[in-house]
Amino acid sequence: MMKVHAVCYFLWASFFLPTLLLAQHVPGQIVCYEPSSAQRYIGSPSLAILPNGDYVASHDFFGPKSTEWQQATTRIYTSSDKGKVWRFLSEINGAFWSSLFVHEGELYLLGPDRHHGTVLIRKSTDGGQTWTQPTNRENGVLLTGQFHCAPMPVVEHNGRLWRPMETAHGPDLAWGKRYGAMVMSAAVDADLMNAKSWTTSSTMLYDSTYLNGNFTGWLEGNFVVGKDGQMWNMLRVDDRTSHEEKAAMVNISKGGKELSFDPKTGFIPFDGGSKKFVIKYDPVSDYYYTLVNSIPEKYSRQYPERNPAGFRNVLVLRRSKDLKKWEDVKTLLEHEDVINHGFQYVDWSFEGEDIIVLSRTAYFDGNADARNNHDANFLTFHRIERFRFLD
Repeated sequence: MMKVHAVCYFLWASFFLPTLLLAQHVPGQIVCYEPSSAQRYIGSPSLAILPNGDYVASHDFFGPKSTEWQQATTRIYTSSDKGKVWRFLSEINGAFWSSLFVHEGELYLLGPDRHHGTVLIRKSTDGGQTWTQPTNRENGVLLTGQFHCAPMPVVEHNGRLWRPMETAHGPDLAWGKRYGAMVMSAAVDADLMNAKSWTTSSTMLYDSTYLNGNFTGWLEGNFVVGKDGQMWNMLRVDDRTSHEEKAAMVNISKGGKELSFDPKTGFIPFDGGSKKFVIKYDPVSDYYYTLVNSIPEKYSRQYPERNPAGFRNVLVLRRSKDLKKWEDVKTLLEHEDVINHGFQYVDWSFEGEDIIVLSRTAYFDGNADARNNHDANFLTFHRIERFRFLD
């Protein structure tokens, strides 16, 4: 009996003790952890605040031991103490790159069912513990085909809900080049579970002539409204020839049906623009804010030939009055190791005087590094206190 207890204690200690130790040095609150040896990595953070003030967080799994190419797995967590402690709620099969959002008091999850999959929407009436199961166009199957996105915000504007998306079927099937920018929308009073409630815009496909031939794709668009009422899809831009990063501003017509783009003026300087970013407007300060993976000069000098999308070890809060000219507010997270540490794909929300943040975090776990800065082993929660007073 003593030997059995000894073996059980050894197994318990070897599995849980590193997790207890790592909490001492990993930034923020750990929502969940998956060792890099599992070869399924934490992706697609999404964050929502329920009407009762509880937080809900989601992530999916990607990597060789995941099911991202068949029916991807997404997990749901909740916190009832403002992010200090998190608990697992549920696991969903057939959800990838998906966005949590609250509409009329109910919680939804919208995104493809797998890598380049069919777009589904699910609803939960119990805070994320149970979810509807889409089976047809009347109960959650919205778009069939091949689609791509990140867990971008679903934004209410002019009586409609707006959600950027990308087609993923060509004409060139290479990564980046295959993605065509588009936007979905539905009336705020419509049945969001019914595909007939949703309309899609025209698609802006890849164009090899952009950026003097250095353009290799755009993706993960943000729906943003300018102060003049103009609607924009602001996208991440892939250009591997320079560390001077960019974003693309694609014009959305008033009715949301047509997209247009001027390559002479539509690409803007945007630090962090080669990685996923979220832009939101703060009416209190009259600023747009974003959180980005900038590339400080010291890291650019250290790795001059590195793809700009490969710098994820610095997270910076930035702001703008007009969406085009941006300024740094504060570096929030930084690790000197570019290769194996990253704070990326962050989703975030305003909450009073604070910003709450959910990060796909690659970090040393007490025993081993993450596989690299992209293939994260943690989901972490962070709070930016009194963000309007930072400088």
